[in-house]
Amino acid sequence: MFLSAFTEISVAAWTMAATSVFLMGISKAGLKGMSIFNVTLMALAFGSRASTGLFIPLLIVGDIFAVVYYNRHTQWKYILKFIPWMIAGILIGVLIGKDLPEREFKWGMVVVIFLSLGLLLWWDRRKSESVPSHWVFAGSMGILAGICTMIGNLAGAFTNIFFLAMRLPKNEFVGTAAWLFFITNLFKLPFHIFVWNTISAESLLINLKLLPAIFAGLVLGVVLVKKINEKNYKRFILVVTAIGAVAILFR
Repeated sequence: MFLSAFTEISVAAWTMAATSVFLMGISKAGLKGMSIFNVTLMALAFGSRASTGLFIPLLIVGDIFAVVYYNRHTQWKYILKFIPWMIAGILIGVLIGKDLPEREFKWGMVVVIFLSLGLLLWWDRRKSESVPSHWVFAGSMGILAGICTMIGNLAGAFTNIFFLAMRLPKNEFVGTAAWLFFITNLFKLPFHIFVWNTISAESLLINLKLLPAIFAGLVLGVVLVKKINEKNYKRFILVVTAIGAVAILFR
């Protein structure tokens, strides 16, 4: 089995995993940008590879809550523009996931995130109401998001950049991202079960034990999102995405 025996998991591992899932719940409720912290804690608790499979069922639970709660705000035109590229990236990630050197992956991802954030800040300073419309922008962000979500559940930085560039208001941002991740996480599920073998009966038992943590995070996340205005929400996403990019290097 790819995980240690269920009864042998340490208190420290459970604590890190529960904290990770709690933060995931907050993120799924609308406070985007914290995926790197969730992923890092889960990887410390159970190992990088095993943690990717542990996350998927819990992510889907959070996605279901998010699509139900924010469904009325969903902007499907942006999902349809982005998701074909993201699915292509997921398929690439399936192929290279077992052999990709982690050091090269981390540095490449960090460089791309900071370049993208720089472009986004430059775009925002122009005070233009237009949004990037060329297919290269959606294509590059989508493929990178797909690869990163398959290999490490780390698509958040690239999807955040895309939706911020589209100038989506807070609730539309959350609702659109909710459906995007629900679809792509369901798409990833069979690859984790049948190709990477990172989801098993044992991992599902661990998921059941962690469900209370994600529900607590979802409730708190809804409260926090309501208290943050549009301007501060955008700043929060930018700052946390940048911090997350740096944190990847120390993972």
